[in-house]
Amino acid sequence: MFPQVQLLPGAIPAIMASATERGCLTLTDRYGLMAAALDEHLEESDRRCIDRLLRAVSRGRLQVVK
Repeated sequence: MFPQVQLLPGAIPAIMASATERGCLTLTDRYGLMAAALDEHLEESDRRCIDRLLRAVSRGRLQVVK
């Protein structure tokens, strides 16, 4: 059983905005995205933000840093 994860309102759009501004996803960003992915009740708009971030990484627009 996974522990209950409670995301802060607006966390995913904030991750998207800061990652886009910096041009990279940090470890903290990735933990936030992982927590969001485990949330069964994640809103569709947040899922689309996550998809856009992953697509940006796969196309080389965002780097993944330690």
